[in-house]
Order: sequence, then structure tokens, then C-alpha cells
Amino acid sequence: MGKQIFRTHGIPVPASYLVEKPGDVKKYEIPVVVKSQILLGGRGKSGGIKFAKSQSELDAAVKELLGAKIRGLTVTKVLVEEMIHIKKEMYVSIALDRTVKEPVLIATSQGGVEIESVPHDQLYTRHIDPMLGYSDFIGREAAAFMKLEPDIAKQFLSLLRTLYHIWTSEDCELVEINPLVITEEGKLIAADSKVIVDGDSTYRHKEFEVVDPEKTPLEVEAQSKGYAFIELDGNIGVIANGAGLTMATLDALTLHHGKPRNFLDLGGTDNSEIVLKAFELVMKAQPKAILVNIFGGVTKCDTVATGIAMAKENLHIKLPMVVRLSGVRDEEGRKILKDHDVESFPTMMEAIEKVVKLAGGN
Repeated sequence: MGKQIFRTHGIPVPASYLVEKPGDVKKYEIPVVVKSQILLGGRGKSGGIKFAKSQSELDAAVKELLGAKIRGLTVTKVLVEEMIHIKKEMYVSIALDRTVKEPVLIATSQGGVEIESVPHDQLYTRHIDPMLGYSDFIGREAAAFMKLEPDIAKQFLSLLRTLYHIWTSEDCELVEINPLVITEEGKLIAADSKVIVDGDSTYRHKEFEVVDPEKTPLEVEAQSKGYAFIELDGNIGVIANGAGLTMATLDALTLHHGKPRNFLDLGGTDNSEIVLKAFELVMKAQPKAILVNIFGGVTKCDTVATGIAMAKENLHIKLPMVVRLSGVRDEEGRKILKDHDVESFPTMMEAIEKVVKLAGGN
């Protein structure tokens, strides 16, 4: 996908096509590289990249990589890409420096390796004022630092202009080419790409939506609805507000020999419908009991209680349900729950001890 972004904006990349099953492999014509499409760096060192100089090698590489596990991730797609004749490998990136709140250009003539291992005196770094933007003098300075020949330097300047345009127009946190290759024919080609788009901007970039192959169908559904949700292998459904409190809830359940069925962070909300939809997700995970742990602040306890009451009635929930309510409007919330026969407690440990017993734990 990173290379497709480069291609769209005019940065040269090798010809390639995507393979999701062995039948997608095209007839062999030229030497190719077969690359695992997983969200990890260092794929070559982990066996995720194969080379093929014949049809049999190409078929074997695709068959070997599809379905393989690389550092815990399953390969569901591979990229078959033309093998380019490399004369030299370089590195270039534009990243967000959060400390100074500016993009920073990093370039070096030492490419193809982890950038952290390159000596500092061989790195060109330059912050770019976001109000002024990129100027060609920065590229000329970088090309001189890297001792690029005039024809390569000319291509490099054009590439940097485009790279900065991608960084700004696509709302990126990082745009990286490693390696940026000088071919035997004297051309600059982005042999690899890494593009990180700011998560808060994805509503503007629907074309970048990626389904993580490691996510379960229910996790994918939850993500599409805006919930932080992870399936686990226990039997107690968990809804809490705030990632920290949700993690603490899972830890406390485990400490009391309970087994969480899921992680669901309700976040900060004052909307009962959001609570109802959270219950819809948890019920699909088929728990034996449900624990709701709310510390009211932005999320008001009576709002959550109303959402719980709606869920119990609308979803016809018969499972044991225990709620911890503490904070803003907690007394009002507990009254709502009592009126709907839902047991609630003011402290987390009381609620956890109760739900573990109801789920069949100690």
C-alpha cells in the first residue's frame, strides 16, 4: 500500500502485483522478489522475503510464505516484485519529531540497514518548519552531504519534494524509503516503503483502511463501530471506561481466578446508546457472566446505568450481570440498576468477587 501511494504521487517503484492464493501467481518472465505483506520490519532477517529466478522457484516461494508464521503473525498476502539491479542502497525519511512539533528529514548514503545502527556523523537531519514547508535548498544540502553525483542529485531533489508532499497531503507521521536504490542504470527507485498515517486523520482517508489479518471478525466489527475491543479466552465479559481501568479490571479478575472473555474500553461518553452497542458486542462473544466497571467522570454513572437497563431489556439478557459504579451520579445510577434487578457495588473488588462466583470461578 505504501508503494501504491508512492506510485500515485510519481515516486518510481518496482513493478509488482499482489498474491493472496497460489492461483494468483502470474507466468514467470523476469527474476522477482517475493515479499510477505505483514506489519513488521526486518522481514528479510525473519525469512519473510524470498528470491525467485524461475517459475518453479516462484511457485515454491509463494507456497512457502502464504500461511507461514513470521514472529507470531500469519502471512495472508505476498507481493511479487521485479528484482532490480542495485548499485547502491540509501535511506531517506520524513518523520514527525514530537519534541519540537516539526517534521524532520533524515537521509544517509547507508541504506538497507536499521537506521539506528548508522553512525550519527553519517546522518543528514534537518527539521522543516511546517509554516514554510520544504524548500529545494534542503534537498541540495542533503545531496551534498551524501556526495551524490549530479544526475542522481537531480532525481533526489525531485523525490524529496514529492516525499514531503505525501507527508503533508496524506496526514503522515512517517514516510520512509529503505532502501532508496541507485540502480545499475543510474535511476533512483524506492525499493521499499513504510508509511504511517496519523490515526486521527483516517476519517479523511477511507482508502487506507486496513483489516488486520490477526483480528477476529468480532474485533473487526468492533473497530468499525469505534470500540477498543479484544477477544480473550475466558468466560466473563468486561466493559469498563478508560484503557487503564479496563486493563486493571482484567488484572484484578485474573488475580481472583476469573477469566476475562474480552477487553472493551467504553471510553469517555455520556450516551446510553453507546453503552447499549457495547453490550451487543460483548453478548456476541458469548460470555457466562458480564462485569461492568465504571468510574464516573466524563462518563456519568446514571447514563451508563440507563444504557445497561436498555441492554438488558432490548437484548433480553439473562446472564448474571454485576456492575461497579463509582463517581459522578453513582447513587442515581445504582437506583436505576436496582429498579431493573441488576446488582451493583461501589468498589471494584466487591464486584469482581461476585462476578467470579457467578461465572463459576472460585
